[in-house]
Amino acid sequence: MDLIVGLFNFIMHIDEHLKSIVSQYPKWVYGILFLIVFVETGVVIMPFLPGDSLLFAAGAMAAIGGLNLWTVLGIFFVAAVLGDSLNYEIGKKVGGAISNHRFFGRFIKKENLDQAHAFFEKHGGKTVMIARFMPLIRTFIPFVAGASKMRYPYFIMYNVAGALLWVLIAVFCGYFFGNIKIVKDNFSVFILGIVFVSILPAIIGLIAPKFKKK
Repeated sequence: MDLIVGLFNFIMHIDEHLKSIVSQYPKWVYGILFLIVFVETGVVIMPFLPGDSLLFAAGAMAAIGGLNLWTVLGIFFVAAVLGDSLNYEIGKKVGGAISNHRFFGRFIKKENLDQAHAFFEKHGGKTVMIARFMPLIRTFIPFVAGASKMRYPYFIMYNVAGALLWVLIAVFCGYFFGNIKIVKDNFSVFILGIVFVSILPAIIGLIAPKFKKK
């Protein structure tokens, strides 16, 4: 429970935590940022790590000179592409059996995989690109793509396109809007808004079929 509370606090105040990382670990900050995004996208049991909020906060810090904008864009892009590729390979190797594993099954529920698989079946290859903008779902989709034996050349095309769009949009939004006074004074509210907008497609996808049935 303490871990969940601590993680929630980290995400909601990612701007302050990022400032601390930059000041305390100036030589390691880019490596730390790379690792967070790589693990969030590449390790299927780590979907709860900050993604959109971290990119937004890094963009805001780059705008005031705390980070180099082009370095931030580069490391996030590479981390996102490599992370999804690793996730794809994990899915290809272990498939749906992971949800039945004694240890990993605690983190990966069958309903999560089923939801990701249904989304994947409905939208095809472009799901890999769309999922970039959906927290939690983006961690499961590459895994499902690998488990479904999607051809890697087809997968990597959408992987690269999705990573590029995700990084550019999230970082530049932070760069141009993150230091506006109303945003800085209500950063946690804006982070919640980003998360809500990101998961909205998944919510609509779950609700829409029920209305169609009625």
